[in-house]
Amino acid sequence: MLLTALVPPDPIATWQAAVPHARRAGLIIFLCILGLGLAWLPLPLAATALLGAIAAALILLRPNWGLIALVPFIPFSSLVSLDVGGVRVGGMEALLALILVAWLLNMAARGQIVVPHPPLLLPWLLWLGVLLLSWLGALSLGAALTESLKWLEMLALYLFIVANVERRHLPWLVGAMLLGGAAQAALGIYQFLFRIGPEGFLLFGGRFLRAYGTFRQPNPYAGYLGLVLPIAYSLVLWGLLDRRQSPAEASNHPHHPLRFTLYALLCFALMLAALFASQSRGAWIGFVAAMIVVSLVRGGRTAALFTLAIAMLTGLGAAGGYRTLMPSFISQRFSDVLTAPSVTDIATIEVTDANFAAVERLAHWGAALDMWRDHPWLGVGFGNYAVVYPAYAVGRWLDPLGHAHNYYLNVGAETGLVGLLAYGLLWLCALGLAWRAVRRSEGFQRAIAAGGLGVLVHLSLHNMVDNLFVQGMYLHVSVVLGLLYLLHNTEVDNLTHRI
Repeated sequence: MLLTALVPPDPIATWQAAVPHARRAGLIIFLCILGLGLAWLPLPLAATALLGAIAAALILLRPNWGLIALVPFIPFSSLVSLDVGGVRVGGMEALLALILVAWLLNMAARGQIVVPHPPLLLPWLLWLGVLLLSWLGALSLGAALTESLKWLEMLALYLFIVANVERRHLPWLVGAMLLGGAAQAALGIYQFLFRIGPEGFLLFGGRFLRAYGTFRQPNPYAGYLGLVLPIAYSLVLWGLLDRRQSPAEASNHPHHPLRFTLYALLCFALMLAALFASQSRGAWIGFVAAMIVVSLVRGGRTAALFTLAIAMLTGLGAAGGYRTLMPSFISQRFSDVLTAPSVTDIATIEVTDANFAAVERLAHWGAALDMWRDHPWLGVGFGNYAVVYPAYAVGRWLDPLGHAHNYYLNVGAETGLVGLLAYGLLWLCALGLAWRAVRRSEGFQRAIAAGGLGVLVHLSLHNMVDNLFVQGMYLHVSVVLGLLYLLHNTEVDNLTHRI
């Protein structure tokens, strides 16, 4: 008995025994706080608090439900935010934190804190390490921390999907993604038709207005649509050309193929119309490239003919026939871009409404190149482009705009050659993951994998004239990478567990 008394207790067993009591105590405290809040708050706030408490409790019990709610909430995240101690905290970040806390609590309750080691983890950690190194030259550590946290949030969400989501959840997640895209598209079409927005967005003599959704600007709005459209397009191809399901797939995904196809087709049509309404040239180019890639990897005679037709039209347009091949309202959007490279002096060029956007981009690209030239190895510090920009501004272009309107130049300016190589490695690994997911899947799952590859293609091209890792879209990209992992890993259903 003395020897038994001297043996130290097992910490894991002690923790597992204490978890039920901690849950009861936490529930009692939570109910007391909720009751006091409902008694003192005004009725509208009390109702909102009650609904929020119910949603939080459900997410704590089922974190995957929180993920399904997060996906369509991402594009609307700018509408919900709070000022906490001078720091703006959005509803999206709060929801993500709740999901991750629920995941940790569930692992703790089982006595197993396990961090998965999926593909992309090592290049992702290398990229984060380079970001930290770039802080050494940062003028604003706050700006560096803010931008670095985005990539940390992306990694945390990616690991959550790897550890918790199963293939049977794919229809729900993809359906939620299409829902978010369709809702943004409907809002953008409404803005386009009824001219709801700033006067500077007016089009065609004031008859219409550039769509911008909840993104405040047309280009990031179109960028978000371009991160959903390839998946919708791939699902439409699957539904129209090959709607068969294997027995294993049908048992894992008990959705009705025809209904899902009609749903994807409706969402695709809405988003395509909204993409046109945005008048974003970078998004148009990215979407065409994504369509070609998706059509090629989907295979089939119809897809091959469609791809050939698109490639021929694109080639002829690039060769100078865009004025005759494209409608005038589209060719006019590209005419000033094709003449922009001939600009020799950005400071003295005459700026017009037609060339304003193109010349402004050239000014910011030049500033980014100058920053990179002066800080070739580790850059000026991640997130510090706007902080350093006044020292590199040219002519009338004094507004830093937050980024260089080219993510690759932005990375080079902020993290130097080391950072650009680390980012390139991560992105090549992501494209490789998408390609393997396409090769290892079939049917509905192959359609999602091909669409995911199209998303990465669109992002890669659109980022040459913009920065799409803004306003919540970085979490959308993380969700896509997580879905690609599920389709890449042939043993995922045996390795994951249900929460």
